[in-house]
Amino acid sequence: MGQQSNELTPDAGPWHRWGYELRQFREARRLSQQVLARKALIDRSHLGRFERAERPVPRHAAIALDEALDAAGALVRCWDEAERDAPQDGSALVSRAGTATHGANTRVHGVSDLVTLAGSTPGQAVSLGDDTETVVVPARIHGRILFVPVPRRVVLASGLAGLAATSIPAAAAATELADMASPFEHFAQLRRVMIQTDNLIGPRHVLPALQQHLVSLATRRRAARGNDAVELLALETRYEELAGWFAQDIGDERTAHGHTAKALDASHITGDTDLTAYILGRKAQLAVDTGHPVDALGLAAAARRTARPGSRLEVIAVLHEAHAHAVLGEGAEAHRAYDTALTLLDRAGTDGVWGSWLDTAYISTARARSLAALGDYEQAAADFDTAIAVLPPAYRRDRGVYLARAARAHAGTGNMTLAARIGGQAVGIAAETGSARIFGQLGRLDQALAPAAAEDGVAEFRASLDRIVLHPA
Repeated sequence: MGQQSNELTPDAGPWHRWGYELRQFREARRLSQQVLARKALIDRSHLGRFERAERPVPRHAAIALDEALDAAGALVRCWDEAERDAPQDGSALVSRAGTATHGANTRVHGVSDLVTLAGSTPGQAVSLGDDTETVVVPARIHGRILFVPVPRRVVLASGLAGLAATSIPAAAAATELADMASPFEHFAQLRRVMIQTDNLIGPRHVLPALQQHLVSLATRRRAARGNDAVELLALETRYEELAGWFAQDIGDERTAHGHTAKALDASHITGDTDLTAYILGRKAQLAVDTGHPVDALGLAAAARRTARPGSRLEVIAVLHEAHAHAVLGEGAEAHRAYDTALTLLDRAGTDGVWGSWLDTAYISTARARSLAALGDYEQAAADFDTAIAVLPPAYRRDRGVYLARAARAHAGTGNMTLAARIGGQAVGIAAETGSARIFGQLGRLDQALAPAAAEDGVAEFRASLDRIVLHPA
C-alpha cells in the first residue's frame, strides 16, 4: 500500500483534521513519531493511527501530545472541536481497509491474546478488545492479581465502573488562567486540594484532573519570564512528582516512571537540591515497589548524599534504604537503618513541607512493612493493628493499605480467620480507590488463604475480591 497523503481533502472529517494538526506540529518540531511517542508516553503504533484518523483519540492523549509538542493548548482545543463535530457512531474513523475500527471484536495491542468476550457482570470473563481509551485495572490472571491496560468500555461493561471512573472536574481551564495576574497560589492550592482528595477517594479519580492542570501550568510557565518562571517550574516539578505517585498507586508503572523522571530533570534545572533529594527518594520507593530493590539502594544512597545533613529529607532517604534491605532479605542492615532513621529524626528540625508527616509512629509503621517482608509476621501484625487504631478517618485510602498489609501479616501468623475478616474490610476500599497497593496486598493474601478455603470467612473474602477484579478467560 502506498503512503497516505498528508493533505486534507475537502470532505475530511474532524478527526482527520485533528490528525493533520498533530502531524503539522510534530513535523514543525522536527520530531519523528518514535521520539514524540516516547516524550508523550504513548504507544508508537497508536500515534501513527492518531495522525491517520484510524484510531479514536482519548482526551488524555491529546493533552499529553499538546504538552510534548509545546502546542500551548492548540491540540486540546482542536480535540474539543473534533469531539463536538464528530459523528457519535464513530464512522469518521477509518481503518487502512476503509472499515470502521470501533467494533467489539478488535483487540488492544499487548493484551489481545488474553481473552475473548464471555460476559458482562462482575467476576465473569471479559474481552480486552480495542477501544477509544484504556485504563490500568486489576485482573486475575493465572491465579494472580495483576494490573493490565484494558479499554474503558470493557471495564464499564464488566460492572466495575469504579475502576473506569473519570476524573474529578478540573477546577480551572487554561483559558480561564490566561487573565490571572499571579497563578502560582492558584496552582499551589489546587495541588493541596488534590492531595486531600486523594486521601479520601484514592488516585484513580484524581490523576486525570492533575494531568490536565499540569498541562495548564506548563503552558503558563512557558509564557512567564524571570522569577515567575522559576517559581512556576518549581511548582510544576511538584506536580510531576505527585502525578508519578498517583500513577504508581493505581498500578500504572510506565506513567509513574515517566512523571517521576520529568520531575527529577526539572529539579536539576531549578537547582532545588531539597526537591532533588526528595525525588531521588521517590525513585527509590518506586524501584523497590516495582521489583528492583538493588536499584532502590543506590537511589536511596544518592538521596541521602543530596539531602542536607540533619534534615528530614535525610530521614526519608534512610527509610527507603531500610525497606530495600528488608526486601533483599538483609534483616540486620534493615533494622540498623531504621534505628538510624529514628536517631536522625530525633535530631532533625522542621523542613516545612519536607517530611512534616514524619514521626516515630510513621517509622514504626514503615518498619512493620519491612518486618512482614522479612517474615516476622507477629510483630508486623501487631504494629499494623496499632497504626490502624490511630489513623484519622480522612485517610481512607491509607486505611485500606494498612488493613490489607495487616491482613497479610495475620495470615503469615496462621490466623486465617482474622486475616480474612480484616482483608474483607480492605476489599471495599480497594474498589472505591483502585489503589494498586491495596490490590497487591489483597492478591498476596488471596494466595496465602487459598490452602485454608474451608476456614471461617476465607471463602467469603475470596469471593468478594473476585467481584472487584476482571477475569480474563
